[in-house]
Amino acid sequence: MAKPLTKTQLVAAIAEEMGADKKTAAAALEALTTVITREVAAGGAVTLPGVGKIYCRERPERMVRNPATGEQIKKPADKVVKMTIAKALKDSVNG
Repeated sequence: MAKPLTKTQLVAAIAEEMGADKKTAAAALEALTTVITREVAAGGAVTLPGVGKIYCRERPERMVRNPATGEQIKKPADKVVKMTIAKALKDSVNG
């Protein structure tokens, strides 16, 4: 498995793809991150065409086990961020 891109490498790749400088690419990435974070935190969802859909899902209260002691404890309800991958991306990886 290849190593994931670092933020610096991602900004450089975006700048090259856009034909812009790294400062503009970094601002675009930061803006995208801000919009996604704000929308998902508010309970909405964001669809990135060709990539997937990012959304927040609520998990109910449930019983979990402490692996160190084996003790059963009740975990309160919480929210978790999920992502569904777009079919186009799956097909390009598998095809």
